[in-house]
Amino acid sequence: MSRRVIRGFRPQGLRAARKAAELKVADLARLARIGVATIERWEAGSTSPQIDKLAAVAKVLTVEIDELIDIPADQRFPGDWRNLIGLTQPQLGAQAGLDTSTVGRIERGETDLTDKTAVPLAAALGIDVAELRASHERARNRPAGTPA
Repeated sequence: MSRRVIRGFRPQGLRAARKAAELKVADLARLARIGVATIERWEAGSTSPQIDKLAAVAKVLTVEIDELIDIPADQRFPGDWRNLIGLTQPQLGAQAGLDTSTVGRIERGETDLTDKTAVPLAAALGIDVAELRASHERARNRPAGTPA
């Protein structure tokens, strides 16, 4: 099974934040409860973290996730907004009162974004409904093969 890549993940940002915190990879791994090899692969850019694991690392490093993920606001898709607050699809769905499959379809632009889904999603993401709609349109209109 292939892993989803976090758009805009910056391995060099993770490495810089770890060094600024004066932590060795082993210490960061222990404190975040993640394997040493996993963090080494993230820093090398050979794999991308799962967002909940990256959120745990950011908490240990006392940095905001947007220091580790860089996507300009005018280029973000709905899933990018979710990643920037460190939530998985099931977590966002629970906060918005939506099932995970609905969240996924909206993030990929595979379904319409109705007021019934846009309002609670935008509230859970901490963004305006207009921004959610704009990011949804970007996801819907992205070139074929571009991950959302």
